[in-house]
Amino acid sequence: MSSALTPEKTHTARAGAQAVAPAATGGPAVRLDHVHKAFGRAGTAQPVLDDINLEVRPGEFVCLLGASGCGKSTLLNLIAGLDAPSAGEIAVPGGRPALMFQEHALFPWLTAGRNVELALRLRGVPRAERRAEAQRLLELVRLGDAYRKRVHELSGGMRQRVAMARALAQDSDVLLMDEPFAALDAITRDVLHGELTRIWSETGVSIVFVTHNVREAVRLAQRVVLLSSRPGRVVREWAVDIPQPRRIEDAAVADLSIEITEQLRGEIRRHGQH
Repeated sequence: MSSALTPEKTHTARAGAQAVAPAATGGPAVRLDHVHKAFGRAGTAQPVLDDINLEVRPGEFVCLLGASGCGKSTLLNLIAGLDAPSAGEIAVPGGRPALMFQEHALFPWLTAGRNVELALRLRGVPRAERRAEAQRLLELVRLGDAYRKRVHELSGGMRQRVAMARALAQDSDVLLMDEPFAALDAITRDVLHGELTRIWSETGVSIVFVTHNVREAVRLAQRVVLLSSRPGRVVREWAVDIPQPRRIEDAAVADLSIEITEQLRGEIRRHGQH
């Protein structure tokens, strides 16, 4: 996974526009400056995000946490370039990020390998190289024998692994993940937590992971960022100093999860009083 930050690859989104700007050598992988997002007509627009300031370092794993409706997915869409902020600026010096959703969004008429190859083709990888690269990525997610299998032959966890391989095929420096394991059972989710941690360690990609599950955030992240209820604002951040590999049942994970949960409950109560 390339970590070079070049001006040609820079992706910057400003209020009402998307443009290319020079990259800052050695700077953050993602930078949000005073980002605001509202939906609706002028004068009646409802704010969803308010004055978000956030930086993600190259190779860092950050979890965005908050109650349902706080704007976590909206923020991810802004970073991905799928929408523009109403105010402020978002810069991704390494180029447009890869995005992985809660639903795997695989094409059912294609095999697992062909689904991964599609991302490679869109990236401009020559046909002669695509098969080998798709196979390498499937092996990275420990599905090396699934190249010829169709989607209906794969379990939910396997489908998410293929989706992860397809996201990695975009060769982005930043991977955005929007609750990718929320629909899976607890055991499968726990297994994929371990796999994602391994893949992150092996690739060096920066990950911004959205979740409403406090233990999942503490299990995975180097840093947990809590957003308030709508409009979403950064309320507090926690550096997670627990060594990897972590288990979701570890005492240290549980202790920090309790602290974060109390803060989250306070934000939900505060929102309910308005």
